[in-house]
Amino acid sequence: GRIINVFGDPVDQMPPLTGTEFKVIRKPPKLELFNVKSKFSIKPEVMETGIKFIDLMFPLCKGSKMGILGGAGCGKSVVILELINNIVKKYSGCCIFTGIGERIREGYDLFVELKENNLLSKVKLVFGQMNEPPGARYECVNTGITLAEELAERNKDVLLFMDNVFRFIQGGQEIATLLGRVPGESGYQPTLASEVNSVQERIRSIPGGGSITSFQAVYVPADDMTDPSVVAIFSCLDGALTLSRDLAQRGFYPAIDALRSSCSNLDARIVGQRHYDLSQKIIALFAKHASLRRIVQVVGVDELPKEDQIDYKRAEKLLNFMTQPFTVGEAFTGKKGEYVPVNEAIEDCEALISGVYDKLGPADFYLIGRAPKKKT
Repeated sequence: GRIINVFGDPVDQMPPLTGTEFKVIRKPPKLELFNVKSKFSIKPEVMETGIKFIDLMFPLCKGSKMGILGGAGCGKSVVILELINNIVKKYSGCCIFTGIGERIREGYDLFVELKENNLLSKVKLVFGQMNEPPGARYECVNTGITLAEELAERNKDVLLFMDNVFRFIQGGQEIATLLGRVPGESGYQPTLASEVNSVQERIRSIPGGGSITSFQAVYVPADDMTDPSVVAIFSCLDGALTLSRDLAQRGFYPAIDALRSSCSNLDARIVGQRHYDLSQKIIALFAKHASLRRIVQVVGVDELPKEDQIDYKRAEKLLNFMTQPFTVGEAFTGKKGEYVPVNEAIEDCEALISGVYDKLGPADFYLIGRAPKKKT
């Protein structure tokens, strides 16, 4: 329940830490032998987040790495804070939040929120703020991972939240410039890929010990998904939630673009056949909605064939239903935060797709938890 900097010194104006053991924070990832059959024969454990969109379309498994990618103002930090709020309450594991080159205000808000919800004792916070030298921002991620490794070696399941991984790359870029290294692609450091991979390889489950499950917010410069920094991080993730500026501007929060996001955990062998089939139907509806949207803007929905009209309207309701009032966003929405179990979300989506709510409008599904009780 303490806030420390990259050196392990407390920065929360509380008594100094009394620990005497010191750890090296930058070390190469361990290469450990394991039996492939025994490792991959175990069914991954799905972790429920309480966020409908994530649980339905991009399920999280214990020990996996999930990235939240988006430009400035798309809602990355809010999603991370809601995940902390929901998961730390539900699961008894340890939680580490690593604030890499982000705003001091965000760190303070998180600290106050955890304190008010009596969750501070379960969370360890490491901060390398944006006003600090590039070395502090660069090494902050290694401090957080070292803490996570130590807890995982003690047979604990660890949740590692990182906001924002791009600032780690930015810190490395500044250091490379100061050292006079020849810039690589788009002005980044020439060692970009090896730096990112060396960090990501350390985020893993410990054989015979605990697991490290990580959530990584990734800033996308100029909303360019082909930026070298984003590509370097993307290749290391099990799942990537891509936030859309268009959806955010239209008020759809969380602003996850289902057609540009992906998750390797969305598999019938992991989530079950019913869940998997439903997710594929939702993706198909969203894809059809995207292809029809421009036509509807020009000629109106009534000019579409009857079947396309039905699918378009159901997709509109689904898009609205995927929005959700967050506990950490109550000050912005004026609505009480909702936690939705995945089984209830599956029931509601199945009812919506099958036409149970065809007589209701999209606005009836906006920023709610469960679907409306009134069925017509």
